[in-house]
Amino acid sequence: MRQLSSIGSGMDRKLTLIYWKHDGFWLGKLLEHSEIMTQGETLRELEGNIKDAFRLMALDDVPENHRSKRLAVRCTRTR
Repeated sequence: MRQLSSIGSGMDRKLTLIYWKHDGFWLGKLLEHSEIMTQGETLRELEGNIKDAFRLMALDDVPENHRSKRLAVRCTRTR
């Protein structure tokens, strides 16, 4: 597991990246925020992508006139 730092502007957060290789890509998710997952062709690209994904997911600047909608998602496992 690799610790990620420098994930904020003004405030650094230490998060744990769990990663593995699958079909030629590196896949990873954050241990502390397992809903945040991404991929990269290299480990360096994966780290950059997961930092970007965290920044997007953790933004506090959602406008007051935002909307929300519930979605149904079918989850199936293939093995």
